[in-house]
Amino acid sequence: MLNSTETMFAQIDISRREATELLDQAKRADLGQFFTPYTIARFMASLFHVNGKSHISLLDAGAGIGSLSVAFLEQFATAPRTKLEIVAYELDSAVSSVLKVNLKEYCEHFSESNITSEVLEGDFIREGVIKYLTAKYKPVDYAILNPPYRKINSDSDHRLLLRKVGIETVNLYAAFVALSILFLKSEGELVAIIPRSFCNGPYFKPFRAFLLARTALKQIHIFTARDKAFKEDSVLQENIIIHLVKDVEQANVKISSSSGDDFSDYSAFEVPFHRIVSPNDPEKFIHIPTTEENLYKTSFDNFSHALSDLGIEVSTGPVVDFRVKEFLRKESDNDTAPLLYPAHFGDKHINWPKTNFRKSNALVIAPETKKQFFPSGCYTLIRRFSSKEEKRRIVARIVTPSDLPGDLVGFENHLNVFHQGKTGLSEELALGLAVYLNSTLIDQYFRQFNGHTQVNVTDLRLLKYPSKPVLIELGIWAKQMQCFDQTIIDSKISTLI
Repeated sequence: MLNSTETMFAQIDISRREATELLDQAKRADLGQFFTPYTIARFMASLFHVNGKSHISLLDAGAGIGSLSVAFLEQFATAPRTKLEIVAYELDSAVSSVLKVNLKEYCEHFSESNITSEVLEGDFIREGVIKYLTAKYKPVDYAILNPPYRKINSDSDHRLLLRKVGIETVNLYAAFVALSILFLKSEGELVAIIPRSFCNGPYFKPFRAFLLARTALKQIHIFTARDKAFKEDSVLQENIIIHLVKDVEQANVKISSSSGDDFSDYSAFEVPFHRIVSPNDPEKFIHIPTTEENLYKTSFDNFSHALSDLGIEVSTGPVVDFRVKEFLRKESDNDTAPLLYPAHFGDKHINWPKTNFRKSNALVIAPETKKQFFPSGCYTLIRRFSSKEEKRRIVARIVTPSDLPGDLVGFENHLNVFHQGKTGLSEELALGLAVYLNSTLIDQYFRQFNGHTQVNVTDLRLLKYPSKPVLIELGIWAKQMQCFDQTIIDSKISTLI
């Protein structure tokens, strides 16, 4: 029998480490199966409001060894003595055996509180959907989650099952959260630690719509150092903790942060919900502001134009190289046109061709490829992908007719291309757009609502831009620059604010 809360704290983390060592590491990585450090579990449990109810229930889906349930028990022990029922799901039989022992032991530790627990071995998605469809589930007051991370194929059994209950999503973690929301009673609460990737992008739009239609966001916690939340597992994942309440009116949202899992530098502030999700945003992107956001919001008040206002479009590069392998060439010839990759980015313009390039510098002009080319012209290009460790998320360059030979140019799929009806911009406009997009102001603003390394065309369409005359003036100014100097660019942009 455990004799103190601190002993409980130590023992559950020992159990977590021991269980981690016993797992099949390949299977664990495939499932995105990372057990919750008890410091994080404690923080998550502290977000619930457990007072004032005589009988409460907790759902722990994907429970692992039970760290989250145990943390809830610790939080529950400070509440008036009521009855508590815990329902925990765990798929891995090796882990569920540890889970049963832990819940039994920790429930006995708080035996005077009249606590019962049930461990269900099985697939939460499969079992949960069937129970929901047949109305054989018990609605719960609380749900606490550290769900697995894994993509769901569009034709998989999981995807088809989830659609039967109105859930459309591309990853298991979102499926776990959505199904748990369905299991909640009205005014029930959910706390989950999940990747930030659902906050934007087209693939998670149905999940965002599902979540925002059924719950109110109460708090979002961010970890400012992405390698600290699951540091023992060497997980480089930008995770956040969300606290949701079902069927209540949306109010202000608390934004909190800490660098790691000890929460020693915890800070928090509140913002209106419209600063999190713009009422005019059809994509329902979830923007997580920082304490610096007032600076950026004030700055962006001066930039009010959408790309459509400027007559500018942005598209993903149409050339998917593995689909046109037979037409790729290392060197250009009379029957080819230049093919541009992010690796062709120079200090300001495009450096083409690239010697000793493992990719290709050219694409054969043929009936199979001709529709994928753009006419020679001035275009602003942005890399679609960057690493988390890079200083900049948005990197823009321009290409002009003088940079390349011929009348056509191909843009590979890892590029985003700014154009006007699939034709080029004026050189001044293309250059001014590149200067603006290369500013620290844009990069920092973009990072606030984009938690992953991909820059999507949807993200770029939702940004606000200066007017076309201002962009052209920027381009005229930038012509004298030999390369894009960050300090000079930022100084120039600051004069527009």
